[in-house]
Amino acid sequence: MRLLVLAVLSVALMVVDARFTLLKPVRSQMSLVLMQSYWITDLPQRLWQGVASQFGSRTELVAENEKLKTENLLLQGRMQKLAALTEQNVRLRELLNSSALVNEKVEVAELIGMDPNPFTHRIIINKGERDGVVLGQPVLDARGLMGQVVELMPYTSRVLLLTDTTHSIPVQVNRNGLRAIASGTGNPERLELRHVADTADIKEGDLLVSSGLGQRFPAGYPVATVKEVIHDSGQPFAIVRAVPTAALNRSRYLLLVFSDGRTAEERANDAAQAQEALDQHGGGPIIPATVPKPAVSVIPAAVAAPAVPAAPATAPAAATPAKPAAVHAAGKPPASAPAAAKPPTAQPAAVKPAAKPPVSAPATTGGRE
Repeated sequence: MRLLVLAVLSVALMVVDARFTLLKPVRSQMSLVLMQSYWITDLPQRLWQGVASQFGSRTELVAENEKLKTENLLLQGRMQKLAALTEQNVRLRELLNSSALVNEKVEVAELIGMDPNPFTHRIIINKGERDGVVLGQPVLDARGLMGQVVELMPYTSRVLLLTDTTHSIPVQVNRNGLRAIASGTGNPERLELRHVADTADIKEGDLLVSSGLGQRFPAGYPVATVKEVIHDSGQPFAIVRAVPTAALNRSRYLLLVFSDGRTAEERANDAAQAQEALDQHGGGPIIPATVPKPAVSVIPAAVAAPAVPAAPATAPAAATPAKPAAVHAAGKPPASAPAAAKPPTAQPAAVKPAAKPPVSAPATTGGRE
């Protein structure tokens, strides 16, 4: 009898719990009470794991430390090579009069959820509008591009992956620069290149990188690797399938790329203004160094400005002591203006001291000689 009463009561409670929300507060309170029992029952296992980790972790830590040291040395060598290549790229862009590449700013985000719809490839990350995330912002992991932000919330964002059927990205073959469009197929392990000519130079194993066209994804990031190329003589386009380089189903930590938010026109205007400012700043000191002759064009103005007869009298005296007599014989002191006009053509060396600011310095020098 008691068993029947308890069975009827249990069924009634299950029906009430399924149909109504009356027992929800009771269930939440019971979960707090049962949490202590869960912790007590799990205590022996946690103690055993702690003891085992204390005895077995030292050897593993030593091996892992040696492995990390080796990887660190290899990465440092690669970084030095990349630094040299970056400097070379900057110099080549300066020779080509091209604008320099801006290093993108990145921020680490964590995956906290996935869309349960199997026909939609979307994930949720723990960075939102309060963290500076914007619509269309690229998202990548340690291996390559993963997708872009399509929905913003205050503290979270929704990211559309590359393999979604509604997503496409402009790419280019890293080997020869061939451009194409990589579209999602609904399969998390496959992308497809649309409208690739049957005679295009693309083969299995080629790396596809983002081309930067469309100003949405930054250029140069790996997107996929070509896995299969099918040529059909009866079709104008080849069937090209690729595998994404990013671990779309396994990556937990992602990177948000904060690239330049300016439009193409704004970047072109800023580049033109920067080049104009560089020309104005760098053009001034180049003229005296390459063309030293303009000093002759300035000298007549400097000679004609002071109308004092002492300037032509001291200038020949500074040059040679024998020339002043010839100058006074050819032209008397009242005719000093015509005499001042002739020296630039006949004796440029005599006119050169007249351009110096101190007038008395040549006279004293001549006296010492």
